Amino acid sequence: MIRILILFFLISYSASAQEQFSVFFDSNQFNLSNTEKEKLFHWVQSHQKDKVVAMEGFTDEDGSIGYNDTLSKKRVQSVWNELKDKIQIREDFKTRSFGKLHQQDTEKSKNRRVTITYILEKDLERENEILGIIPIVKEKVAPKFPDALAIKEMDGSETILEFDIAFMQKVSLAKKGETFLLEPLNFHWNTFAITKESRPKLYELLFVMQQNPNLRIKVIGHMCCNASAKTFQLSKDRAKAIKQFLIANGIKEERVTFEGKGIQEPLFAIPETDEIQRAANRRVEIFIVENP
Repeated sequence: MIRILILFFLISYSASAQEQFSVFFDSNQFNLSNTEKEKLFHWVQSHQKDKVVAMEGFTDEDGSIGYNDTLSKKRVQSVWNELKDKIQIREDFKTRSFGKLHQQDTEKSKNRRVTITYILEKDLERENEILGIIPIVKEKVAPKFPDALAIKEMDGSETILEFDIAFMQKVSLAKKGETFLLEPLNFHWNTFAITKESRPKLYELLFVMQQNPNLRIKVIGHMCCNASAKTFQLSKDRAKAIKQFLIANGIKEERVTFEGKGIQEPLFAIPETDEIQRAANRRVEIFIVENP
């Protein structure tokens, strides 16, 4: 018996959630008889919302391998022509020939058939799972980052900024919805002016954005101590200052948004008990909006 499989990336068949229906052919024929064609028509009418995932063509043992191979393919094509545009069918199919390697039925007429494998409408949301299709997930690799950068100062001197490579790699590989603390990142008292000692963290974030062109973030500013319009605005201005630094260094504006939350989300209860708690509440975070 020759078996031709129109295969739709079927890695493995699951016996559950799959149904089968067969039509039969006269000896040495690849066109359906009127009786079988009518049977197929009624099957299609009652399965409009189901989906065909494969067709297998069979022949009996008569004839040469080459003859039966061709005949089996023609039978599959004949049924395919009857089905197309009338019922859902997976488009990503391939053809495979198995020659005379499969067990013959003792009744010859049962070997001259095409068997349709299909999935019921109620199970279509699990289609790939049923067919054993495992999505290929490409592991993302963090780009290489410099561990230091020499900065020319206004007076002509040179400052070496040393970077936290682990932080840059974590942000590069971050998933949508993750949040990272920009630390150490400090501002001059009661202003949104960033201290000189905080520049390494700014450049770390800049390099991450440069090396991950599809990364989109939100910069979120937080404050400590007390609730007031001034502290709320200051948290917003500090977040905005981070965005402006990134834009000034070539990052597209639409990739960075900002928000000030004042004391709405403190890490320690307000009023804080000491400077350590106040410093922890007085922070800037980045939220990963998108990182394909």
